[in-house]
Amino acid sequence: MNLKSLTLALMGTVFVVGAAQAQGMTADQHSAAKKQIEADYKAAKAQCDTLKDNAKDVCKEEAEAKEKIAKAELEQQYKPSAKHKREVDEAKAKGAYEVAEEKCDDSTGEAKDACKKQAKADYEKAKADIKATKY
Repeated sequence: MNLKSLTLALMGTVFVVGAAQAQGMTADQHSAAKKQIEADYKAAKAQCDTLKDNAKDVCKEEAEAKEKIAKAELEQQYKPSAKHKREVDEAKAKGAYEVAEEKCDDSTGEAKDACKKQAKADYEKAKADIKATKY
């Protein structure tokens, strides 16, 4: 095989591999990934059971947020679209808000109120940023 034929063969291989990646994942891969996300969530939630008080609640909120974000990202990988990208951003914003709000429960009085107010302000800003983004 001469150099020109070898180069064409390699370019064809790269094209086929690139095209397969561009198509995204198969339904079976999507299903397996979804099951893995659910298994990861259950394991993370089980880890939370070893904690006490608000640390346990924060841990559970973090586990739930990670699961929702991972599922949204999976849908974006499976069927890329502006809608799914927006859903990823929304899941991240909402997850961050819910975790931050739960962490506020470690405080009391004015500090707790200020913490919750800041968490809400950050969430509202994130939502406004998402709304302003052209997907």
